[in-house]
Amino acid sequence: MRATVVGLVTPHLLRVVDLANEAEKGINVDWHVRDAVGRTMAELRDQYNAADLVASYVDGLENVAVQAPRFRTEYIRALRTAADLARRLGRE
Repeated sequence: MRATVVGLVTPHLLRVVDLANEAEKGINVDWHVRDAVGRTMAELRDQYNAADLVASYVDGLENVAVQAPRFRTEYIRALRTAADLARRLGRE
């Protein structure tokens, strides 16, 4: 079985989207978002195409945030926080 970029990134992206949905309900998910992104970056860094995977992950987070309705401020904030953190960790 061949692993694809989409197949490797999508579960990690959906985990953060689920956390963003919880943030919209008023739950404090900051620590959980940082943990999820940190674990994702650790896992993606071990892949041979790590740079592509990290770029896809960050792009996915940013795209979901951009496509969200403006009134979902906490949802968008959680996604942007995750994207910023992933971008920083991706440079390390």
